[in-house]
Amino acid sequence: MNVSRGFLLALIAVVGVVSLLIVLPYLQYVLLALLLAYVLYPLHSRLADRVGGTASAASLLALVTLAALLPFVVVLRVIAADAVAYAEALQTGGIEFATIEAAIAEWTGVRVDLASSLGGSGEQIGGALVDAAGNVFGLLAHVLVGLGLTVFLLYYLLKDGDRLVVWLRDITPLPQRVQDDLYAEVGAVTWAVLAGHVFIAIVQGVVAGIGLFVAGVPSAAFWTAVMVVLALLPVIGAFMVWGPAALWLAATGDVVAAVALAIFGTIVVGVTDDFLRPIVVNRRADVSPAVIILGVIGGLSVFGFIGLFVGPIVLGILKAVLVVFDDYYDRMNEGVPP
Repeated sequence: MNVSRGFLLALIAVVGVVSLLIVLPYLQYVLLALLLAYVLYPLHSRLADRVGGTASAASLLALVTLAALLPFVVVLRVIAADAVAYAEALQTGGIEFATIEAAIAEWTGVRVDLASSLGGSGEQIGGALVDAAGNVFGLLAHVLVGLGLTVFLLYYLLKDGDRLVVWLRDITPLPQRVQDDLYAEVGAVTWAVLAGHVFIAIVQGVVAGIGLFVAGVPSAAFWTAVMVVLALLPVIGAFMVWGPAALWLAATGDVVAAVALAIFGTIVVGVTDDFLRPIVVNRRADVSPAVIILGVIGGLSVFGFIGLFVGPIVLGILKAVLVVFDDYYDRMNEGVPP
């Protein structure tokens, strides 16, 4: 290696590390923009042929922003209303704990005083929230800046995404056929995760939420949002909400609704996965549920909330890279054209 090449590689390494340090505080939002751009790009390509790339990117950006804000505002209003109602009920004694306490005592033999426990907890939580107000405002500012960054990145990824892909292909030191197969494998696996697991999680959460609403479970909208997130965990996700909800209905004396919710969750919500997955997932690129669970939990730990989606995709991309490696490595090592 000559001095010029070594200096250039060292310069790339230094600038790369500094660039990574710049991006790291907002890495979650960068990844979110990349995921949204990947999902929206096929639609953008069709729309750009008719109205132009700039107008198409701006239109899709406005649509995504509106689609994200409306559910957020609705859920936030429901949560705020429930929190106010809960606080007022604790103060006025409007919550009847006697039935629940009696059921717990009958089933477990342990007597609990929910009113005093929850009342004390409410006071402690209120004090903690007041003390943490400064941190909350700081976090809110960080989130708003990050979401603004996501919006700008998404616009330019849609508008100039094709040029970015061409540039990546040009600087990648792999034969064209290997790159074609690599991008195809990565695309198939990414779609398998997004369509086969994220889309199905949304459907499962909404279907289970309908069951909660019909059964009369309080705050059904909030718990539906929770189930959409938990449903990213295969098999056990949505059950972690509707299962305890059925037990709560039984504990409060509404046995018919509890049994109906349990049957609905077991049959309808469960069949939703079995019915939709073969339709939306390419079996050749399907990712094992075990990998999904590992990716969701590990991704959440590493990347935060966006890791729910990024974690399984990263592990899926690893699978795609290994497939291409197995297909082409020996031939490239021997100098045989792929």
